[in-house]
Amino acid sequence: MIKQYGCPVELAVDVIGGRWRVVILARLKEGAHRYGELRRLTPGISEKMLTQRLRELEADGLVTRKDHETVPPHVEYSLTEEGRSLAPVLQALYDWGVERAARTGARVGSGA
Repeated sequence: MIKQYGCPVELAVDVIGGRWRVVILARLKEGAHRYGELRRLTPGISEKMLTQRLRELEADGLVTRKDHETVPPHVEYSLTEEGRSLAPVLQALYDWGVERAARTGARVGSGA
């Protein structure tokens, strides 16, 4: 059954909504990352939450998981074509966040 939405923004928020989903997508917009890299680049997220969000994003067709089948395990995550279509949205959120930080004095980055 196809889900019904009241407006396009509702659909978009349903797909990318939630703090960690957007942050993970933004990190993957930079390029493919291994699980450990994503963990380091996303302070504050638990391993369980990162794993769960990556699985959800993969199920939604936004992220792909590539297992290089090596020992030790080498798994990379990257955006699918559908995920890459979010690049302008993610960039707009990033730009707005930078401007908002400048207006309000919020600290963003490793010193936050």
